[in-house]
Amino acid sequence: MDEAEPRLVGIAHQAGGSTVRLRPVAEPDLAMLRRFRTEPGLIGLDWDGFRDPGAPARRYAEDGWLGERDGRLVVQVEPEEAAAGIVSYRSGLYGGRAPYWEIGIALLPEWRGRGIGWRAQALFCDYLFAHTPAQRIQAGTHPENVAEQRSLEKAGFQLEGVIRACEFRAGAWRDGWLYSRLRDDPSPL
Repeated sequence: MDEAEPRLVGIAHQAGGSTVRLRPVAEPDLAMLRRFRTEPGLIGLDWDGFRDPGAPARRYAEDGWLGERDGRLVVQVEPEEAAAGIVSYRSGLYGGRAPYWEIGIALLPEWRGRGIGWRAQALFCDYLFAHTPAQRIQAGTHPENVAEQRSLEKAGFQLEGVIRACEFRAGAWRDGWLYSRLRDDPSPL
């Protein structure tokens, strides 16, 4: 398949005349990944300062952002065939034996508030549960990020609690909220 046609691959959820698709990162997406690293405020509260703008291309050359322990997929919206953002995954272990995934999402501002985020996160969970043995997927957010809290709840996550002083942001240690979805929890899709 031609790199210029990444829309033809991936997994998708269709509803209300639009489709949310998750697909591997393609070379044209590297510009968006560089923006997330260098534009203050583009990803909201998760921006943690300027980062190496060449890192996304090096990682893409290494494994296409599809690592066994961490990586990224592009959130694509159709029929526009537009890259709306990314979902990310990182592996972890509880008690040294119980594997889990921690996921995240970053949407470009023009795609927020349209129901894309919760659908992408729910689709991503369904994908990870179908293709990995993890029992648990978790996601953290900021107490002030009400939109992401609603998105996680629509995606089937439940609030577990506050993680005190878990993140250094804007010059101070800040609390986070931890959400989870277990393999046996029903999918909202």
